[in-house]
Amino acid sequence: MKLRHTLFTLALLAVPALADDYQLTEWDDLIPLEEQLNPPPFPEVDHEDEFAIPAQPVGKVVPAMNGKKVRLPGFVVPLEGDSETITQFFLVPYFGACIHVPPPPTNQIVYVNYPKGARVDDLWDAVWVAGTLSTVSASNDIADAAYSLEGVSVEPYDL
Repeated sequence: MKLRHTLFTLALLAVPALADDYQLTEWDDLIPLEEQLNPPPFPEVDHEDEFAIPAQPVGKVVPAMNGKKVRLPGFVVPLEGDSETITQFFLVPYFGACIHVPPPPTNQIVYVNYPKGARVDDLWDAVWVAGTLSTVSASNDIADAAYSLEGVSVEPYDL
């Protein structure tokens, strides 16, 4: 009985340590400093031509972010899943980011693979996503992402 109590206590102590392993990351951290200081021009939208879709701005990655364990807030753009869970999605910095044209720069979109699946009902508001970030790009009909993330948790955004 004493061994079981000790193991339970150790398990509880390990939970906060797991959360501490993931570095709080902001969207600006994904933009190289040179690009922050000299942003590329944003493409103009041609309102006269209904079929003219401006190109998505291409943003460079921060190589030092490759392999980092991060915790990033954002909004979900579902890509793969079923009626109850989403297993692949884009994480974007603001609501409606991939619905409006043009989408955000590529370094402001993160492709997330989350095999565990996040409940669809929990994804209409901002979320925290934790996982290992990589500078491997991902493309989709909706947008291109300069970063990918292997997700370990998706939680409601709370300050």
